[in-house]
Amino acid sequence: MCNASQCAAYKERELPVNPERLRVAREPDGQYAAHWGNHRAAIRVCRCFPWSDPGKYISLRDPEDKEIALVEHLGQLDEASRAAVEQALAETCFVFEIVQVDNIEEEFEIRNWSVITRQGPRTFQTKRDEWPRRVGSGGMLIRDVAGDLFFIADPRTLDPASRKRLRVYID
Repeated sequence: MCNASQCAAYKERELPVNPERLRVAREPDGQYAAHWGNHRAAIRVCRCFPWSDPGKYISLRDPEDKEIALVEHLGQLDEASRAAVEQALAETCFVFEIVQVDNIEEEFEIRNWSVITRQGPRTFQTKRDEWPRRVGSGGMLIRDVAGDLFFIADPRTLDPASRKRLRVYID
């Protein structure tokens, strides 16, 4: 593996990389990185749908949100890389369940949310052009700019004020 100063820049046309060519590791600074050939990319690990099969369809994305690789199943990775990806998933895949929406405020390119979750009060931001997504169960999923997930199991069960605040952002 090359270190950050030794690695050659990769070009977008070279992406995505076959996951079997990758080595994923946690760097000394705490970030995760993917290494292939003489290339290196800082990455974040994102679980894709369906969530019913958590060991499948994992996207490794660089800081510009370009997909470095799509891991269809963890068996495509060597043992050390698989352990690093599983650790990254464990650190980032906590889903907050929203039970009340206190405020949604729009700024230039950001939407600021103040909510109450089952885990307590939270504030987070989403990109202004990203909208809550409907999921098969009738719930809604919201991903913040840091990659954290917020889930509303059934928007109809929210209090009237929360539903009113949210109505603008759902169909």
